[in-house]
Order: sequence, then C-alpha cells, then structure tokens
Amino acid sequence: MMFNLVDRLKKEKSIKVKEEHLTSVLFYQTQACHELVVEAFRFEGIEAPVILENIDKNIETHVRESSIEIVLVELNNSKNVSKDMESISHLLPNDASVIVIGSEDAISTIRNLKSMGYYYLFWPITKQELIDFIRSVNDNRKRNSGLGQNRVAKKIAVWGSKGGVGASMLTAEIAFQLTTNKKSTCLLVDHNFSGGNMDILMGLQKFEKRLVQRGSLSGTLDVAFAMSMTKKVNNMLSLLALDSDDLNELELKEYIITLNNELEKQKNFIIEDLSRSANSKQDLRNVAQNSDAMVLVIAPTVASVREAAKVKAQFTNEKSSARFFIVLNYTMVEKNATVTPEEVEKFLRQPIDIICPFEPNSDAITLEGKHLFQQKGEMAKSLHRLVSLLVGEALENDKPSFFTRLKKRAKYD
Repeated sequence: MMFNLVDRLKKEKSIKVKEEHLTSVLFYQTQACHELVVEAFRFEGIEAPVILENIDKNIETHVRESSIEIVLVELNNSKNVSKDMESISHLLPNDASVIVIGSEDAISTIRNLKSMGYYYLFWPITKQELIDFIRSVNDNRKRNSGLGQNRVAKKIAVWGSKGGVGASMLTAEIAFQLTTNKKSTCLLVDHNFSGGNMDILMGLQKFEKRLVQRGSLSGTLDVAFAMSMTKKVNNMLSLLALDSDDLNELELKEYIITLNNELEKQKNFIIEDLSRSANSKQDLRNVAQNSDAMVLVIAPTVASVREAAKVKAQFTNEKSSARFFIVLNYTMVEKNATVTPEEVEKFLRQPIDIICPFEPNSDAITLEGKHLFQQKGEMAKSLHRLVSLLVGEALENDKPSFFTRLKKRAKYD
C-alpha cells in the first residue's frame, strides 16, 4: 500500500496543469480594461491574449499576421461605438469572433453590432463576467453558431454605363488599394466572359480563365472547391474569372453567384467588375439586392450619361439599401468632353461623388506592372477618395479640389 501511494504521488507530480488554449488579442483604449483582461485570463489559466493599443495600424498588422480566434476591441473612449466598429470592420477577418467592450448603454448599439456580426459586452464588467462571456463565444465557434456566422464580405459592384468608360480599371485599382492600403482581403470577380483585359490590370502573365463544364458543381461545391476556382494575385487578393465551352453567359453568371456564396465568409470584400454594356436588368437587380455599394462609372459623353440615367432609374426602382456612388471618369482630355460636370449632375439629378481626371500614361503604367493609385497627381487622389468613400472614411477637403477647378473652368469654356 505504501509503494502504491508513493507511485501515485509521483504520477500526480508529473502531471502539469494544462493552460486553456485560446488564441486571442485585445486592442485596448484604457489601462483599466487592459489590466482586467490580463488578470482575468491569468487567474483562469487561459493562454494570455496579445495586448495592443487600439489603433488601425496595430489592427491591420496583427490580425493579418496571426491566426486569431477571439478579437477583443475596447471602445470605452468612443463617442459612437457602432460607427467606430463600422470604420474598422474591413480590417477584421471574418473567421474570428469579435467582442466589443464599451460603455455606451443603448439598445441601438447592441442591435447595430449584432447586425454586423459582433458581440457587445457592456462596461464595467467583472473578471468572471468577462471569462464567462468569452467561453460562451468560444463555444459558439466550436458549434459553428453565434454572431460570427453573420459576417460576410462587403460586396461592391462597379458598373460601367457603357463599354470603354474605364470600369475594369477602377475595379482593379479599388481591389489593389483595399489590399495594399487598407489591409483587407479581397476577391475580384470578372463578369466579362468573352474576353476583357483584367489579367493585364492584375499584372498576371500567361493567365487563363478557369474553364467550367456543365454539371461540374454537382456534389463538389464547398469552400475548398470555390477557392480552387480562383487565381491568387497576392496574399490578400484573388481573382475569379471563368470561361466555358458549353455554358452560356446566363449560366456562367449563376455559377459565379454560387461560388460567391461559398467565398463570402473568406474575404473582407468582393469587388465585381460589371463593365460591359451588355449587362442585363437581371444583373442590375442582383446588384441592388445583394450588394453593399454600387459604383456607377460614366464618361463625359452624352451617350454615357443617358445610359447612366437609365441605370440609376432602374436601380432606384429596386429600392435597394446599397450605397450608390457616381464616378465621372475622363477617358479623354478634359477639353474634348461633350458634357460638363454640372450638366452631368443636372441630368442625373445627383451630385458626382468622384471625378477621375484624364491620365495619358495609364496604359504605360499598367504595362509596367504599376498602379495608378500609387502615382502622384490628381488621379491618385481621386482613387484614394473613392476607396475612402467605400470604406466609410471621412473625406479630407482638398482646397481647391480638382472637381471645383473643373467646374469653374467649364463656366468660362
């Protein structure tokens, strides 16, 4: 009996207390929250979270370089919790569960965060309340349930009023800016099945669109299959471009919608290039119903503006909740335009959101593998402003802006 007791004590000594494994990060604003989280995790024997100050640079860097299960975002110093979370939503991966800690006591805050797929924990809290809440969220993750399941990619449709207005170029520039400057994962979807130059705009050499055959979705469709149909451009950006010998254009579009549904939880943004003038009313209806933002690209010509008016009217009739932006893209020297910005606004009965000036070296820049938003000048400024609008950032007023100078010039021409 004595030897058995000694052996048991030796075994118990050799057993180490296992630390509860949970990869997490806290982006804090106050020292009080910082200390409470650290002490709560330590007391409960849970693997300590990474602790970083709540600034955009820390968020975009850390969550992209790490595999995170739980993200804690403290917003006790925030004046508008919902608005501040919306402004950083493009920095957060969709596969992480996000808990917002704040002192804003309003039902609307909880409702807004829930609609975005975020949990809300009202401050002040005790250590035990924090740990119980985190464990509950983690249990939801393991069961593939909870608010994280509501978070999907923001969908942006770039619609060309006519062929040749530069919608594909803008789509590519938006995607590269979101991945490069905003550190957001993106899927760019090419709806031009009969050709196009998206591979050139993406800087891809010897690129061929993925060929699909009738019945290829049967029994094989999952996230892994959907990812295999995309082309990786870089670590943050992928391209979905399809072709087929036996599927018509309508069937290919349905195919793309199906793949997008599988991929929407893997990316922060899905950017769709709808640059062709052959887009149908059904395409516009799909955009109105399923997109978060619609970018209507027009050129300063009578034909382009007239088509834009039709698109705008149809989009309005759909009663879409998507944000609607108008981009006037100068595909020719400004003095050769047949309509002025003021005439465009009067005809469309809506202000122009962004004016992109004529860039004579755009083709050369693209062929060199560079991007317009990385250059100096008015074109780059316009592209930056466009992406800021799309992610909900406040725009800085350039005095005098290119838009203002162009409208003044039009008065005296």
